[in-house]
Amino acid sequence: MRTRTGSRRAWPAAALSLGLLAAGSPAVVAESTGGQDATATCGPRNQRHQDNLGNVFTLDLFCDNLGADVLGRSAFNAPVTGRLKLSPSWFVCWTEGEAPPGQTRVWYYTQGDEVVTQPGLKAWGVVPARVVQTPRHPYPGLPRCSWV
Repeated sequence: MRTRTGSRRAWPAAALSLGLLAAGSPAVVAESTGGQDATATCGPRNQRHQDNLGNVFTLDLFCDNLGADVLGRSAFNAPVTGRLKLSPSWFVCWTEGEAPPGQTRVWYYTQGDEVVTQPGLKAWGVVPARVVQTPRHPYPGLPRCSWV
């Protein structure tokens, strides 16, 4: 649940793109950060996170992941706000967005390890599900992002 000073707060999808729409933004760049093996890490934890808009999350999904650009909205042409460089990483909720044919439309909301553009966003944004190394998307028990 996302809260701000104790009250439930809805967050419209457009909030992610606050001034973020820019032509020619880079697409997702995925590169392995250590490969996949039988000892892959993935599971929920009770962990508190607060994004740049004041939304508070008390549960995250802590999983191995590929290195990837973190995008300002669930579309491959969205501006890059940050970059996931380390694995494992945490993800606080999921939403739906663009997907290549035959792939899932699930995207996960997270904070990148590195700010790329728009420092006020502090590298918060979404990555496509293919980046998150979990056998099922969306991950069971991880909440859907409230702005959808």
